[in-house]
Amino acid sequence: SRLQAAPVPPSRERDSAKLSIRSRGPLAAMSFVKQLVVDCRGHLLGRLSSIIAKELLNGQQVVLVRAEDVNMSGSLYRAKLKYANFKRKKTNSNPRHGPFHQRAPSKILWRTIRGMVPHKTARGAAALDRLKCYEGIPHPFDRKKRMVIPAALKVLRL
Repeated sequence: SRLQAAPVPPSRERDSAKLSIRSRGPLAAMSFVKQLVVDCRGHLLGRLSSIIAKELLNGQQVVLVRAEDVNMSGSLYRAKLKYANFKRKKTNSNPRHGPFHQRAPSKILWRTIRGMVPHKTARGAAALDRLKCYEGIPHPFDRKKRMVIPAALKVLRL
């Protein structure tokens, strides 16, 4: 999915047009890896989430670390108002039926990504199973190479 399109013989040029369009995404230069470990520090929430959602749907296994350091654009006051409005939404007959308003940064990030994935289908549920979100950097991932996504970095976008 993210692999660069290889040179194609002239007889198959029409088929290669589809390949080159799909390979121009934000992570086009990266090859498919067994497990993609992304350091969320300094990334914008929505941009990071949309890129990760697409990777998950393409079959990539993704681990997000340092979710507490993800940035949200706009003022803090506006973000607080939006979250307070979200917290007011509940089931009238029995609020324990949901929706659930998670406070942990990793769960907020997970929910943002879930909103960009068709999670009620088998394909979307399988994609979400390939996602892990953590605050901090837990043991197995502290020794692994962590990646950044330039298309979602705050310093390059705002």
